[in-house]
Amino acid sequence: MTPERFHQIVQAYGADPRRWPLQERAAAEAWASSHRAEADAVLSDAASIDAWLAADNIDPPGMALQQRIVERAPLRRPAARRRLWWSGAAVAGVGLLGGVAGAFAVSFFVLTENALPLHESSYLTSSFGGTSADWSGE
Repeated sequence: MTPERFHQIVQAYGADPRRWPLQERAAAEAWASSHRAEADAVLSDAASIDAWLAADNIDPPGMALQQRIVERAPLRRPAARRRLWWSGAAVAGVGLLGGVAGAFAVSFFVLTENALPLHESSYLTSSFGGTSADWSGE
């Protein structure tokens, strides 16, 4: 334990060794007992600060304050739940509408392909299904 580290421990945790870090407590107490004059000066300063902090006392809130807080608290309105329900229904409706529009678009292209068997549109084919034109001779 160095004097600097002892000073840091006492400044951070106070004069009571029970508040010091457990892994450094024995070394700090040993240093304090071997350097009694310097340790007493540091510990007395920390003890006065500890006493000043311990003297600070806050009274619990009175009934009048509690009542004012309860009276001014915002009320929960059922309209907020209705708005939440409508927003969920709107999201579900948009999803359903998108599914219907996609099914309509697919059925339109399938019907168009079946209605005109003489002409195969290039946008209806994929790279896995072959092509409508053979470009291998060019």
